[in-house]
Amino acid sequence: MKLRVGTFNVENLLTRHRFEPGGRTETAAAMSLFHFPRADERDAVERSLAVALEDDKRQMTALAIAEAQADLWMLQEVDSLASLQAFFANYVHRIADHRYGHFTLIDGNDRRGIDIGFAARRDLFGQGQVTVRSHKDLTFAEAGVHDRELAMLGIGPQAKVFARDCLEVELSFNGRRLSLFGCHLKSMNNGREDGREMTLPVRRAEARAVKWLIQQRFGGGWRETNWIVLGDLNGYRYGLGPLAEAVDEGDSGIEPLLDDFAVDPMETLPAHERWTHFRRYWSESQDRLVDSHMPLDRILLSPALATANARPAMQMIRRGLPYRVPLDPRAPDRSMARLATCADRYPRVGWDRPKASDHCPLTIDLEIPQG
Repeated sequence: MKLRVGTFNVENLLTRHRFEPGGRTETAAAMSLFHFPRADERDAVERSLAVALEDDKRQMTALAIAEAQADLWMLQEVDSLASLQAFFANYVHRIADHRYGHFTLIDGNDRRGIDIGFAARRDLFGQGQVTVRSHKDLTFAEAGVHDRELAMLGIGPQAKVFARDCLEVELSFNGRRLSLFGCHLKSMNNGREDGREMTLPVRRAEARAVKWLIQQRFGGGWRETNWIVLGDLNGYRYGLGPLAEAVDEGDSGIEPLLDDFAVDPMETLPAHERWTHFRRYWSESQDRLVDSHMPLDRILLSPALATANARPAMQMIRRGLPYRVPLDPRAPDRSMARLATCADRYPRVGWDRPKASDHCPLTIDLEIPQG
């Protein structure tokens, strides 16, 4: 049996406007063009504008999901189960060929309240075929992953290991079993240039904890079992620099998942295709702007699944990314790459916003073997 499995960081699918104190980034550009003598008038217009912008954004998010046509979705940065269900009912199901159900979201540990959600084609599974487990309360000590580096950051052994959660979804169908471990690992952003380095110990501990969970779940047969680790792992060893040149960024933190454990099928793709996120930033150490295409989102396979799917078809849906993102890292003039034809983007995509997300959906087509 074949399944198309997808992961997508949908970027702040929220029911709470202005979730960051004083944050009005979505509306600031448009509001700067107008003058409102009265504060209440300004607030009313801003609220209306925020809803309109959110509607544009979610139309594009839904277009990306519809284009991907995945059977199973693991989604990151979702506010609540209610917002997940409302989004599919009022956006995705209006344009997609598939109808989704089996919606799952469990409140995790993120201070902003952005969680991991799951959705599956509702015609694929019946009652009792979907089992969900949250591991949000797992501690560093319980997983045996606390170390000196974490202690130096002031993180104790009894702290919760996952910045958000590791959402485990077990599926049973046609005599087969498949377990998904949905992740959204610690962000590399700490507000400073050393964010990647300073958050590395946490991300590494999370990766080790996911590995521990899988080995605990399946025991000595973990290599022969069908499981997938997927989501926004916020870690990569090689980014793509100018002309799609591979740039070694050093340890990512997710090495425990890749070293003699899971298999990354993205490695079978051409180098210039191995990215799901773009960042342009000022580097103090290099004293210049740096562009990087990064594979932050991953779908990692168990050895059994990798053996059954030697070169699986993968796709990244990039038409919802904003025009500031060069879609072809090989282009010698990235300013021209940004100004690609309108056919490369959904209608009304902007330079920075609106957009489907700052990530693109990643899917893989898999034959699920017995096991």
